[in-house]
Amino acid sequence: MKFLLTILTTLVTINFANAQQGTVKGRVTDKATGEGVIGAVVFIKGTAKGTSTDYEGNYSLTLEPGTHTVSVTFLSYKPSENAGVTIKPGQPTILNIQLEDNSTELNVVEVVATRQTNTDLALLQDLKQSEIVVSGVSGEQITKSLDRDAAAVVRRIPGVTVMNDRYIMIRALGERYNTVMLNDALTPSTEPDSRAFSFDILPTSVLDRILVFKSRSPELPGEFGGGVIKVYTKNNASENTTSFGISGGYRAGTTFNNINTQQGSPTDFLGFDNGNRALPGSFPKHLYNVSSEGLITAAKQLRNDWAFTTKTAAPDQRLSLGLTRRFFIGNTEANSLTALSYSNTSQVQNVNRYRYTYNVADQKTNLIEYSYNDTESSQNARVGLISNWAFRLDNNNKIEFRNLFNQMGQSQVIERTGQELQGKDVDVRNYAQRYESRTVYSGQLQGTHDKDQTTYTWTAGYNYSNRNEPSYKRIRSQRNIDSNEPFRWYFPQSATTLDAGRFDSEMQENTVLAGGQIERRFTGKDTLTENQPKLRAGFYAENKNRNFDARWMSYIISDPSRFNNGLLTLPLGALFTSQNINSSGFSLAEGTNPTDKYDASSMLVAGYVGGNLPVNDKLNLSGGLRVEFNKQQLSTSKYGGGKTKVSNPITSILPSLNATYNLTERALLRGGYSISINRPEFRELAPFTYYDFQLNAEIKGNENLTTATIHNTDLRYEFYPNPTELLSVGVFYKYFKNPIEIYSIPASGNPIYQPKNASNAQSYGIETEIRKSFLNLSNRSLIQNMSFVLNASLIESKVDLGKETEGQERNRAMYGQSPFIVNAGLYFNDENRALQVNMLYNVIGKRIFTVGDDMAPTVYEMPRNVLDLSVTKGIGKHFELKAGIQDILNQKVKLMQDSNRDAKISSQDDDFTNYKRGSYTTLGVNYKF
Repeated sequence: MKFLLTILTTLVTINFANAQQGTVKGRVTDKATGEGVIGAVVFIKGTAKGTSTDYEGNYSLTLEPGTHTVSVTFLSYKPSENAGVTIKPGQPTILNIQLEDNSTELNVVEVVATRQTNTDLALLQDLKQSEIVVSGVSGEQITKSLDRDAAAVVRRIPGVTVMNDRYIMIRALGERYNTVMLNDALTPSTEPDSRAFSFDILPTSVLDRILVFKSRSPELPGEFGGGVIKVYTKNNASENTTSFGISGGYRAGTTFNNINTQQGSPTDFLGFDNGNRALPGSFPKHLYNVSSEGLITAAKQLRNDWAFTTKTAAPDQRLSLGLTRRFFIGNTEANSLTALSYSNTSQVQNVNRYRYTYNVADQKTNLIEYSYNDTESSQNARVGLISNWAFRLDNNNKIEFRNLFNQMGQSQVIERTGQELQGKDVDVRNYAQRYESRTVYSGQLQGTHDKDQTTYTWTAGYNYSNRNEPSYKRIRSQRNIDSNEPFRWYFPQSATTLDAGRFDSEMQENTVLAGGQIERRFTGKDTLTENQPKLRAGFYAENKNRNFDARWMSYIISDPSRFNNGLLTLPLGALFTSQNINSSGFSLAEGTNPTDKYDASSMLVAGYVGGNLPVNDKLNLSGGLRVEFNKQQLSTSKYGGGKTKVSNPITSILPSLNATYNLTERALLRGGYSISINRPEFRELAPFTYYDFQLNAEIKGNENLTTATIHNTDLRYEFYPNPTELLSVGVFYKYFKNPIEIYSIPASGNPIYQPKNASNAQSYGIETEIRKSFLNLSNRSLIQNMSFVLNASLIESKVDLGKETEGQERNRAMYGQSPFIVNAGLYFNDENRALQVNMLYNVIGKRIFTVGDDMAPTVYEMPRNVLDLSVTKGIGKHFELKAGIQDILNQKVKLMQDSNRDAKISSQDDDFTNYKRGSYTTLGVNYKF
């Protein structure tokens, strides 16, 4: 950290020297009438510097000496661009500009260009012209941060938080309520347990922009709660480029420290297991009704890979290669963008975990049931490829082919030490080894065709997702508390998910999709496309199939009467050798349940009609109707034979209405109302139970879930002082009927969590966003080159669980809901010196981590202040250095138990889990050919 601060101080000292400024000023007038144009936007092309004209059409803009291009835009006028404007130190340059009415016809000149969409200027223009409530982050702002993937980027958007570094929550609603689209096509799910797109698979190097739609329109999916997230990857190339980047990362508490590693496969560094961990091909399909000799034979087939090694964690490595190409095939213009990325990272976390028993005697404090210290060692490898192609057949027809592939693997070793009390009174030493690989492919073919006043678009796509979890191994050992006895391995009499157990699972999901839309524009008194009445109609069809298969078993003592008790104190690596698998040692027992396997499918067909109607110069209405038919089917086996079959056909009629009222040329008011739905997910419908070693809890499905209905209302005020500035304040309200919530099922052993339909719920709040440039606050370059971004949300929610709450409070906050969210960023960007310095801040309010019942109180994730610093410096035309520190404060991640059950966290409440992630320092270099 000291090294980076030294770099920062040096760069600031060198580059922030005072430079005498110049000024460009003048008057913007109507060419036909000569009257001043009020509120015209005057900006410097290619920069974030701009201002607007006053009530007489005058403007003034302070600039550094040199040659600039001054551009002017205003609604209903043709844009004006003035190149070669020379600014001299300490002198004003007079530039008067006449704007021509846009209704003038041009018979000869035809301009063909590709609109730039990844700048702050373009983003704010999109937000202002949007028909519905939307927030976003541009590619330009993304490059100013140290964020490595989309999960980190979206934290900067108002009302957005991230769970488990992967999953997105909008307005404090869980990942289940948020629909994700990649380049306008629905994304594949990367998780078996929820409908969640893992945002960490998208590196920031390929992102063009991210938009979050918070009110519905007919074109957006009907499954909508918090919002619809549209992620756009880069697609167009204006020139041929080749870039290469390499960076290293140092994580406090991990890098150059000890890390535990499991016995893996030679392909782990590429993000997948080559089969070393999988069950042998000749292994029996099941072990039920197998003889004792057969169980011993099967046990000997398993690889003895329980031992793990300790090594020194190397610095993280990240590599990237980018190619853009623009060429012609005959008269067809083609361009491509290819981005290949690779990362290999490590993390060690020392996690303290606690569980308590209610103290009946004083009814005020809880007695510690167990106290664990987990050393969690994780190694992650990822290979990502994006290949996007665009073909402009002519000025009115374009075909795009987009491809996304990601292969990710995580190897994790957990070493648990601690004590179990309340009658057990033992020291424990437990271990878990887990490997997970995820494969995601998404491909879309899209066409856009313009003819006169009509635009036709169509999309065809295919998504594939695979999640493989081979050989998730868990084992426990214990001894009398505070003794010097050797730890003795614990073996069950039958298979369990916890003791000497092995769990294997695999999920595959295939989705084919198609969609199309026709938009007809009608000429009105205003010829600008965004101000014309529009009528849209379209369809969307999707067929999704999933196969999930899990199997688990345990090592058990073959014959207790003949067992060699000396085996119980062997080292872990020597425990399951071939010579110990026999009638006086160990054999296997199958634990797989009929419900541990399911097949599921979902057919979705949707049609919609909608449009946009400018009522007058002030008021614009949009909306329409969407109708969706969905049929979910799931089949799994029952105990004792037979099948559990789920079939949920449902037709949903989903209206929406949005209004925009232009108070002035720079201020507007938006409002919207819509009905949307939230469907159960495959995993939630499957009566399959999964043991989570870290939570020490069981996750269970529920085949009786039904679809939830949501009423959405939004109102927002927006003010745009100039092209790169924004002030917005909004409120929202949502009412849920039959929302799907997480329930805690009272149990004598481990907690059980299960989704169920609650009676109803409400969520409401206020959001604000500020984007402010310091350009006109001073005549010093240090101040002029700075900008500030702040967004914050205050949110309240309440769910009514209904009459049958099974020992839980009937009313509580919605699962995962944060009462407040704050994101802030201070940016310095000196384009002449190719220097960027950015400071970013994030905090969220306490939110429910696990729901409670009579036996276990609710657990909250507590607020945590996160501060990031990044410095980027260009060197010449080809090199760029980037350095920074993430999570400078390195505050603890704290989960607190609401022991006195007052929905507040105070000194009377207890620690549940706490650990530090570790500050993360990076240093990298990019080279562009």
